[in-house]
Amino acid sequence: MNISVVIPLLNEEESLHELYHWIADTLQSNGFLYEIIFIDDGSTDSSWDIISDLSEKHNEVKAIRFLKNFGKSQALHAGFAVALGEVVITMDADLQDNPEEIPELYAMVKNEGYDLVSGWKRKRYDSVIAKNLPSKLFNFAARKTSGVSLHDFNCGLKAYKNEVIKTIEVTGEMHRYIPVLAKNAGFGKIGEKEVQHQKRKYGTTKFGAERFIRGFLDLITIWFLSSFGKRPMHLFGAWGALMFLIGFGVAIYLGIDKLFLNPTGRLITQRPEFYITLTAMILGTQLFLAGFIGELLLRNSRSRKVTPNYIVKEQRNIRE
Repeated sequence: MNISVVIPLLNEEESLHELYHWIADTLQSNGFLYEIIFIDDGSTDSSWDIISDLSEKHNEVKAIRFLKNFGKSQALHAGFAVALGEVVITMDADLQDNPEEIPELYAMVKNEGYDLVSGWKRKRYDSVIAKNLPSKLFNFAARKTSGVSLHDFNCGLKAYKNEVIKTIEVTGEMHRYIPVLAKNAGFGKIGEKEVQHQKRKYGTTKFGAERFIRGFLDLITIWFLSSFGKRPMHLFGAWGALMFLIGFGVAIYLGIDKLFLNPTGRLITQRPEFYITLTAMILGTQLFLAGFIGELLLRNSRSRKVTPNYIVKEQRNIRE
């Protein structure tokens, strides 16, 4: 199997037939052995009927249906779990990604040795205020925080070595940060290819402006996990010890000042410095304990297998 095309979708009934034929014509004309994996993320239209019918007519089409809408990350997780291709391509189902980019993406992974290649939609046909400007700010913050030099983290058109998608765990809403997850897992050769962005032909976007708010929150999460996820004591313990030592040092000074320097002055409990010191020592102790508990939880969780937080309702052409 040369290529697996993984396509998460939600209510895209108008585009599915056209998308399938576009992908199939492109891959067949280039002589690829391929499979197309559609993941229906809880559609309420006739999307499942369409991809189910395609899977009955074409053996290379595989279809997975979720019990309800679980999110794009979970859909990608399910598709990655069954993908067999040497190179795995992800793309959206709304016809805004061009399947004719696939052969070049495949060549970059297979022939040039890239672990992951991300598409870059330099010219976009989305709303400037609603999507383009927030996307530029988001991508700038993601580059600076993660150290991965990509222009477009949100581009759905990406290519991966099969080893990459079988190694990383895409959960929550971390689909935006798959390149960062891959880098953290040790896959260092990450490339970028400028791709064509198509105007949306049918329906409306399923993502609103709130996705960028969630994206920034996820960015903070993945920064923390990549920096301290395997050593929480280095963060919480260090800050806790520092705050405790500062508080303890000031407490000693207050004691010396009261006993020897100014014994007739105010009581220690009447000085505001006392309460600041007490707060610093308490917070320092709590932070240190948080780091200690984090280390215990981390060691206990290493032996546990991550279970996907989605439920598959039915599937077609999937080998158990």
